[in-house]
Amino acid sequence: MRKLNRPTGHRMSMLRTMVSQLVKHERIETTVAKAKEVRYLADNMVQLGKEGTLCAARRAAAFVRGDDVIHKLFTEMAYCYKDRAGGYTRLLRTRIRVGDAAPMAYIEFVDRENELRQAKPATPQLHWIHGLGHAYPSKWPHLKRTIPPS
Repeated sequence: MRKLNRPTGHRMSMLRTMVSQLVKHERIETTVAKAKEVRYLADNMVQLGKEGTLCAARRAAAFVRGDDVIHKLFTEMAYCYKDRAGGYTRLLRTRIRVGDAAPMAYIEFVDRENELRQAKPATPQLHWIHGLGHAYPSKWPHLKRTIPPS
């Protein structure tokens, strides 16, 4: 986790507030470094919402602020992302801030109304595994084969 030039208490308080505001408003503008941290934490909160257990609700309540945020996580967002395995947020770089030239970005949830860019559909992919050769295009024709760059 990035330290973001802040002591631990201040950093965690800031990130908790930002995740709560992201869930509440579904899009916020912040610096790129903060947005990357918020993306990781917000995806984890949506995963907890999809679990739907009492333990998951308590873990989410220990992190986010506000009962309305927890309710939204466990009802609206859990239903909206029930078929998506991950990648619930998107980071869009926008501008350079005037005062300190910090790169700014929007972070928003995908698959919602008024999103800045349409989400790509989630498709299952298999990464190239040495030794499988050409065996799996015939076994799984619906999966794409991706070869990582060497």
